[in-house]
Amino acid sequence: MPHRCPVCDHEMKISKLTCTYCPTKIEGEFSSCKFCRLPAEQLIFMEAFIKCRGNIKEVEKELSISYPTVRSRLDSVIEALGYGVDKERVPENEKENSQEEGLRRQGILEALERGEISAQEATLQMRKQLSKD
Repeated sequence: MPHRCPVCDHEMKISKLTCTYCPTKIEGEFSSCKFCRLPAEQLIFMEAFIKCRGNIKEVEKELSISYPTVRSRLDSVIEALGYGVDKERVPENEKENSQEEGLRRQGILEALERGEISAQEATLQMRKQLSKD
């Protein structure tokens, strides 16, 4: 069902409801739910997000998109639903993961600096690390 006017792109209201069983019809001005007004792309994203129970790593796999893309799409859905997004706020579990990843990368660079691994090996390890993230 279209939620935006094809002529002026403003929101469309539901004006008539009809029973599928009997001849009852109700006319008036009805609004659709917030989720019903989301564009198809955001609905597909939300379906995957719910299916994956909010696990961003699983959403990445399900939709074959990167972590930053998942976060960006989630932020856009939050905004489309009428809520503010604090782009500076990072959830605690993401801070922890980020700190762990930073320590692993730092360890790779330190091993390179000490001559324990070659630049090629450091590059390979960094790429593996990025592909896990």
